[in-house]
Amino acid sequence: MAFKRWARTKSKNAPVRTWDDDEMKIIGWCLNKKIEISTMPDWKDQLNNWQIDIKINKKIFTDPNRYENDKVLDKVYEYYKYYYNKYKLNTNKNG
Repeated sequence: MAFKRWARTKSKNAPVRTWDDDEMKIIGWCLNKKIEISTMPDWKDQLNNWQIDIKINKKIFTDPNRYENDKVLDKVYEYYKYYYNKYKLNTNKNG
């Protein structure tokens, strides 16, 4: 019996970024509050496009836009900062 060898498809390497201490403070706060933001390859498009998923208390929202390698992690941080400012301010007023 012969086995067919499949052509290996191209793979995507996730973009890498070093976060500074202030960024890590914001990201850590969000993760502790169950706000998680992740990137996923956009397999339907070019190999350098990514989509962003936002998970808040088990609900997942997908950003309809697609981002290139050099922009996606900036957008991830922008989302973390947005939710940090939105919910951190509300928790400070209430307690």
